[in-house]
Amino acid sequence: MIEPLISPEVPVLHPSDTGEHALSLMQENNFTELPLVDDEEYIALVKENDLMDWETPNEALSKADFLNYKPAAPGTAHPFDIIKLAFLQDISVIPVIDNSNNYLGSVTRDTLFNYIANHSGFLLTGGIIVLEVNAGNYSLYEIARICENEDVMITNVQVAASPQASILEVTLKTNRTSLQGVVSALERYKYTVKEVYGEVENADDTMGRYNLLMNYLNM
Repeated sequence: MIEPLISPEVPVLHPSDTGEHALSLMQENNFTELPLVDDEEYIALVKENDLMDWETPNEALSKADFLNYKPAAPGTAHPFDIIKLAFLQDISVIPVIDNSNNYLGSVTRDTLFNYIANHSGFLLTGGIIVLEVNAGNYSLYEIARICENEDVMITNVQVAASPQASILEVTLKTNRTSLQGVVSALERYKYTVKEVYGEVENADDTMGRYNLLMNYLNM
């Protein structure tokens, strides 16, 4: 469920608020969108660009003609569903609602980033292996068996289609820093090892962990 990730730091807008007030609230809180709520009902997600283009920002938001943008996630959704919504809509604030369209709060992109970091296995000690696999031959069971035979445990798997639809890019986060043995084993089984990423030198180096995570997420 997504409700535990709701951030208390996201303010809400009301129909009686002016566009100028909405812009000021966004700037004060470093958001480019804020939810518009009437009593408990979720009305719309107001975007900074729409406010800046509005010819009468001194009027109440209830008079605006851009209140038809209403992306939202149910409170029962999985965080991965919210990540997809945030990515596809390119928004940093994701409103959360119940079955009656009542506003429960909002999840921020930063909160989702922290969720990924804490639930991807990235923070565990280990390295990353990127494989190229023919889609018709992909078997996570076989890959895991090869790794386990080399005393390597897979802590996270990401699968993405390459520009060639028949090829998958499989990213393995492992619990080992020394990966030569498992890389050799995978190659013996005719797997194409595209990239290998070792552990950062200083496990307490926050920037180092951030850079490695970004490499991992962008594969």
